[in-house]
Amino acid sequence: MNTRITTFLAAAVLSTMVSTAFADNSVAGNVDKTYRLKDGGTVFVFKDGKMAVADKFDRAVRVSKGQVLETTDGQKITVTSSESARLDFLQRQGHEN
Repeated sequence: MNTRITTFLAAAVLSTMVSTAFADNSVAGNVDKTYRLKDGGTVFVFKDGKMAVADKFDRAVRVSKGQVLETTDGQKITVTSSESARLDFLQRQGHEN
């Protein structure tokens, strides 16, 4: 009985790791630069210059144009666009069955 539970848990962990890797690859292939924020979030600058922001849990969040965000190294970034739907879509790619 314990062997079956262990096997099931191992399969669940591995499938989560693999699907996360595919999602990260989708985002990485479309992003030009990333910046870590003081609050633990991330700013993604896409290859076309548009921006998206994720919170510390890597969920896409909407921010207002003109909002100023501070990076971990003290740099200030002014948001020029909010591509939260685009980031959410890219993060979800690879998670479908």
